[in-house]
Amino acid sequence: MSAGLLIQYIVLGLVVAASVLVVFRKLAPQLSNRWLAATSIRLARRRDSRLAQALSRRLQPKQATGNCADGCATCGACGPKRPVAASPAPPTSHGPGASGQARMAVEALPLHFRPRSR
Repeated sequence: MSAGLLIQYIVLGLVVAASVLVVFRKLAPQLSNRWLAATSIRLARRRDSRLAQALSRRLQPKQATGNCADGCATCGACGPKRPVAASPAPPTSHGPGASGQARMAVEALPLHFRPRSR
């Protein structure tokens, strides 16, 4: 095996590992935050190594600030943004199917769910 091929395999392995970590963080954020916190605590206990202390600070998961401006969207208190009220469309009298009447924009009605009858 040549040295170039070995370097290629190492780089490819690092790229795949990084992509797996990114996907894991996106799909399981709470689990990954717990694992990062546990790893950070273990590294912080090592008082003899400055590198471990720096890595411990770097691995600490980001905490929500408690307001709706931080974009955490974990508590559900912020809720979805209200849609902007639709303004009526201007009257049109040309085009296919135009009858000279003003066409109005239709607002989306909220969905109402009801349980199935048994």
